[in-house]
Amino acid sequence: MSYLNTLLFGVYPYIAIAILVIGTWARYDQGQFTWKAHSSQMLRKKNMVMASVLFHVGVLVIFFGHLVGLLTPHALYEPFMTPGTKQIMAIVVGGIAGVMAIIGGGMLAWRRLTDPRIKASSTFADNMIIIILVVQLVLGMLTILPTMGHLDGSTMLKFSAWAQGVVTLQGGVAGYIADVHWIYKTHIFLGLTIFVLFPFTRLVHMLSVPVEYFGRKYQVVRKRA
Repeated sequence: MSYLNTLLFGVYPYIAIAILVIGTWARYDQGQFTWKAHSSQMLRKKNMVMASVLFHVGVLVIFFGHLVGLLTPHALYEPFMTPGTKQIMAIVVGGIAGVMAIIGGGMLAWRRLTDPRIKASSTFADNMIIIILVVQLVLGMLTILPTMGHLDGSTMLKFSAWAQGVVTLQGGVAGYIADVHWIYKTHIFLGLTIFVLFPFTRLVHMLSVPVEYFGRKYQVVRKRA
């Protein structure tokens, strides 16, 4: 069990990050034509806006919440709040965002899997990634259950130590989360797997921020004579 824990949470994170970085770079370099969201809004607009807004807003809040929460050293926020306070904030904000994302993601998944026009234009990767994302969101919500049993923030500090250890290339990082609940471990493992899948799916459009749009030259459009 110790070997498996080390493999999944001490070795696999680096494999996942390597595939994420190298695979994303290779796709951008070799297949820019495929670098797009493949929006299906033109095929069917019904419930699209509401589902998309709920999903994207919820996921963005969760993503940046995880990013800041896991990678911010404890010493930086210790003067302002305790780990327990931070954990309760994470439960409340993450819970609201999680419900939004699950509702929106569920609507998008149902739409993609049942609407004939959208189903015909969807690839296996399109269907797979939306299902995986919804499952990951549900797992994230399920982690609230064991979290309610220890609101002192001690377990959250373990996850922060693990994540910061991975980023700073520390050894033995898997030991930080060796004894945490299996729901947490499943959530982390699936999150790392999403990193692996990222370069090969429509998720790459997350990196396409239209920065150049704001500095573009004016376009003059004239009617035909």
